Amino acid sequence: MQSVVQNAQANNQSIGFVATMGALHSGHLALVERSASDNDITVVSVYVNPTQFNNPEDLEKYPRTLDRDIKYLESAGCDVVFTPTDDDMYPEGKKSKSYPFGSLATKMEGEFRPGHFDGVGTVVNKLFEIIEPNNAYFGEKDYQQVLVVRKMAELEGLDVNVVGCPIEREANGLAKSSRNERLTDEQMEKGSIIYKSLLMARDLKEKGKTVEEIEKAVKETFDQQEMFDLEYFNIADTKTMELLSGSIDVPARAFIAAFAGNVRLIDNIDLN
Repeated sequence: MQSVVQNAQANNQSIGFVATMGALHSGHLALVERSASDNDITVVSVYVNPTQFNNPEDLEKYPRTLDRDIKYLESAGCDVVFTPTDDDMYPEGKKSKSYPFGSLATKMEGEFRPGHFDGVGTVVNKLFEIIEPNNAYFGEKDYQQVLVVRKMAELEGLDVNVVGCPIEREANGLAKSSRNERLTDEQMEKGSIIYKSLLMARDLKEKGKTVEEIEKAVKETFDQQEMFDLEYFNIADTKTMELLSGSIDVPARAFIAAFAGNVRLIDNIDLN
């Protein structure tokens, strides 16, 4: 990897980077294609990072499909695939650095997955130091993560442009995710409830409803069915991730997490 970076820098070539944990789908490939169009060289990492999983079972069951992933990446315009081992990334043991992310990381994913964002910040910092990208591309399905990575780069003094890219969706609106591979056909079909709830939230916001009224409507939607269990639904300030209440008079996003059996799915939508 070092020789690739040095050669690119010597030739004044820009490096685009997409960090993945494999089990690639068209959402990942859209990030790769964006990077390939913006940069001279595109590097994609495939590494299932243990420090961002707070549930050992989730780590164990995370899909691993490297051979298939490499074929996908070749077709999407990736120049270099970086596949480090745990020993490469954590030679001194699998420990996360503790970052002062503040309100960006205390609610929603930060609350329900303790230590998750420290794990993300730690591994992305290591990857940025190895790959030295000019631009790095992250999907906005993990919107909180995009803000956390930007903050980490600022805290570490890294000169990386962190680009958030639109959510890719299935035909029924379900956000594309590697975890979708673990859903049954019926769960995939009825997973539209997640995106429909977000669209309803945006519609209610446009009608002047309060945060509490919108939250109640979403909860009632989930209470009327049995396949998906709502973990959280929150409305937060787009920039700070502070949870909102009452009338919505600042730029805001709605965030949702739900379980289909033991498969956890997340999504969000801009309410503006």
